[in-house]
Amino acid sequence: MTDKPLKPPLHPLLVLLIAVALPGMGQIANNQANRGLLFAFTTVALGYVTSKYAAPDASIVGRYAGGFFIYAVAIMDAYRWAKVRWEIFHHAHPKA
Repeated sequence: MTDKPLKPPLHPLLVLLIAVALPGMGQIANNQANRGLLFAFTTVALGYVTSKYAAPDASIVGRYAGGFFIYAVAIMDAYRWAKVRWEIFHHAHPKA
């Protein structure tokens, strides 16, 4: 076995910024690619569905409310898991 230096996970605030930029990318930054792709696909799909069934006079937020909801959940999920990974890593490796 070699003693390679351990690479710490990305800082939770950096993951938060990535997650705000694009839906699902925060999960990909957390090494959860399947979860990120699921969030990205669901955001687009639910945004499309709500745009088809929204009232014609609805605002942009109302028209794509389903997509915005999943987008918000994806942001919270990415930050939460980044924070958990950060704390676990720094608890197990205090000098890293």
